[in-house]
Amino acid sequence: MFNLFNKFKKSPSTVATFFRFAGVGLTISIIDIVVLYLFLKLEINIFIGRTISLSSSMLVGYFLNRYFTFHHIEIGRALWHSIIRHFSVHSIGGFLNMGVFFLTLALIENLNSIGLSNSFYPLLAVVVGGISGLSFNFFFSKKIVFDN
Repeated sequence: MFNLFNKFKKSPSTVATFFRFAGVGLTISIIDIVVLYLFLKLEINIFIGRTISLSSSMLVGYFLNRYFTFHHIEIGRALWHSIIRHFSVHSIGGFLNMGVFFLTLALIENLNSIGLSNSFYPLLAVVVGGISGLSFNFFFSKKIVFDN
């Protein structure tokens, strides 16, 4: 089992890379959710809290993707240059994520027949927004940020 995991962890295949990227995405989504709920608990505006939580998770995501997901690609550029590319791509993905986040919140609140507590609405919206951003960010991270 560990041999299979090590092969997967080191494999340069697109499938393995995507699953590592998705694993990083799951990790940073948890960071995003925890930071967002912390700000909501402190009664900070949801837009400000989400902006900070998303930015924090994007920075963590850069380092995890650089050293775990795309470790097999030598990008040959300065760290700051690579971070700028990462934030450029992921900012667009972040705007997509945020748009879907707020659209999902609006739809859930309008439907309001799901039976979920209001406290679960942001969690559901983060998940739906995250899935939309994941696809966009993987494609462009591979092509622009971690290209060789």
